[in-house]
Amino acid sequence: MFAIFTDTSSNLPSEFLTKNDIKAIPLTYLLDGEEHSGITNPDEFDGHDYYTKIRHASEVQTSQIPPQRYIDSFSPALEAGCDILFIGMSSGISGSFNAASIAAEQLRADFPDRKICLVDTLAASLGEGIYVMDAVKLRDDGVDVEKAAEIIEDNKKNMYQVVVVEDLKYLHRTGRVSAKAAIIGSVLNIKPILKGDPAGTLVVIDKVSGKKNGIKYLAEKYKELVVNAEEQVVGIVHADAPEDADLLEKLINEINPPKELIKITYEPVTGSHVGPGTVALFYKGGADVREH
Repeated sequence: MFAIFTDTSSNLPSEFLTKNDIKAIPLTYLLDGEEHSGITNPDEFDGHDYYTKIRHASEVQTSQIPPQRYIDSFSPALEAGCDILFIGMSSGISGSFNAASIAAEQLRADFPDRKICLVDTLAASLGEGIYVMDAVKLRDDGVDVEKAAEIIEDNKKNMYQVVVVEDLKYLHRTGRVSAKAAIIGSVLNIKPILKGDPAGTLVVIDKVSGKKNGIKYLAEKYKELVVNAEEQVVGIVHADAPEDADLLEKLINEINPPKELIKITYEPVTGSHVGPGTVALFYKGGADVREH
């Protein structure tokens, strides 16, 4: 047995985290100058209110998790004699994973008999969270921490992340896309489509006219690329776009129903980068799926 840690970018609800004894290390953000901690319980997060504020020009600033927060989170489990598996947000979009690596190096010196394994998922939101769910199954099946980390590391390239956004200005503001790419989002009713690339960054792959066509695009990508849907968890995440998320769920279930489908509101940190109205789809495809 080993202890599983993630960060709040994984977008997993507190009920799942509590049931499976998973610790989510909080990302923090400033909303109009007031600091808040990352939220995992949907009952504690009014997504409509939060994204409405962003739509009306409320300023959000986010910061990476510092090494000391990882040390403070990991230490009690190590002191209790547990090994650790940390499954984190993409290093391609945040420096938090690097901070986790710094913390792990220090803790390995302090706890030489313990194993500390880190997996950079090259993903965010449920693209990360689905691998946390995989880690729970591996742990429950009696797989040791190093083997579990190896399995997830080998499989992480299979995660396809495809996103339709209302406007690229939010991603441009935080340096996630270029100014040239952001111009796409300024054209009336043109909706940019992005994907998570092999390096774990978000890149523009297409643009469509209208949000409904954007949702259909996501569904068509699923039809084209999903592998063994009946055996996997598929995630839909939205930033205050529940009707769009419902439409995508309907299309997914018509095309190829997954074993389980999770639909949830974007947590506030990642959601502030992609912006209000965003809808994202997460599922596993083949080994080269991130190339598509």
